[in-house]
Amino acid sequence: MRLRAQPGDIVLRSLAWGFAAIIVALAVALGLGLCVDSRLAWLNFGPAFIVTGVWDPVTEVFGALPFIYGTLVSSLLALSIAVPLGLGSAIFLAELAPKKLADACAFSIEILAAVPSVVLGLIGIFVLLPTVRAVEPFLDRYLGFIPLFKGEPYGVGMLSAGIILALMVLPYITSMSREVLLSVPRPLKEGVLALGATRWEMVRLVSLPYARSGILGSVFLASGRALGETMAVTMVIGNAPKISASLLDPAYSMAAVIANELAEATSDLHVHSLVAIGLVLFAVTALVNGLAQLLIRRLSAAQGRA
Repeated sequence: MRLRAQPGDIVLRSLAWGFAAIIVALAVALGLGLCVDSRLAWLNFGPAFIVTGVWDPVTEVFGALPFIYGTLVSSLLALSIAVPLGLGSAIFLAELAPKKLADACAFSIEILAAVPSVVLGLIGIFVLLPTVRAVEPFLDRYLGFIPLFKGEPYGVGMLSAGIILALMVLPYITSMSREVLLSVPRPLKEGVLALGATRWEMVRLVSLPYARSGILGSVFLASGRALGETMAVTMVIGNAPKISASLLDPAYSMAAVIANELAEATSDLHVHSLVAIGLVLFAVTALVNGLAQLLIRRLSAAQGRA
């Protein structure tokens, strides 16, 4: 027998659907607005705009490839630094640290997540860049045979951008991973320990597999923050529209070029090219989030079947 829907349930369902529709409509409107305001770039350059490596406002030749490269590489570098540190910190705070110490560290991590990006950018200029500039000659001397570490010690560059981004996304990975690890049912962990497993085996065999989806969610959330970060990256990446295999060379990101040049763009084609870069960044972010949702759903389904 089908129960009759109550008026309150109908109102709640309608409000929920309405709010969800508003969010979807805003996303679609944003995408359409970017498409309309970037039409000159696509009409003049077509799909080649994405794979062109020249950005010259004087001759009005614009290509987004250096900025796409800088955004993706700096984000990947940041995640390669932040994920091991964040996950290791989360495991320590959730499984090993005394409760008072864990609570104090968790509070400090949340404070770090609230620091404005421009403040982190200033820290990057006055603290990080001199440190990286002092370390880069050693990297070039001992690891220069690897293209990633060969170059002049500018200080500003892809390496500095990756480090500052890692510092920005680290609190998200650590905080969310810790919360997910704390949600692992205690009887599961106690049962494995009672069977003679070590604490590390308990973490590896029970906690991490159980919390896998949530940890991946924190990583993809951090990647979204890294892809769209503007001020801190602008202040340390060097802002040079070129593609280089070396992490020591200056680079550029999509968000940084929009922030630097939009107010100074003098031609319609320049403005539309910058908006086209914003559209590419929007598409990349949506693609990453879509892949994240697909991967998390597959992992959750596989975990449910297991």
